[in-house]
Amino acid sequence: MPSARIYRPTKDASQSGLARTKQWVLVFDQTSPRETDPLMGWYGSKDMMQQVRLEFETREEAVAYAQREGITYRVEEPGKEMARKGLSYSDNFKFNRTAPWTH
Repeated sequence: MPSARIYRPTKDASQSGLARTKQWVLVFDQTSPRETDPLMGWYGSKDMMQQVRLEFETREEAVAYAQREGITYRVEEPGKEMARKGLSYSDNFKFNRTAPWTH
C-alpha cells in the first residue's frame, strides 16, 4: 500500500511572490532506494510513484483523494505565516530615517 505526504509548499526563497503556495500537494514516499547510473552519474529509481505530484485546492480534497484511493497519508500543517514588511527602495534615502547609515 503506498504512503504519501500532504502539505502546503512554502514560499521559494529566491522569489518575492507567493505563487504556488496556496495549493495543497500530495507526494508519494520513496519505496525503493535511488541508484546511481555508473555511466552518467545520474540518480534514478525504479519507483515511478516518486515522479507523481498531485495538487489540490484544499486540504480536504487531498485527504479525500488519499482515502478514496486507499493511500496511507500524513498531513503536515503549514507553519505560521510571517507578516511581510512593505518597504521601497526610496525609504533608504529618507531624511527622517530611524536607523543610522551603516556605511
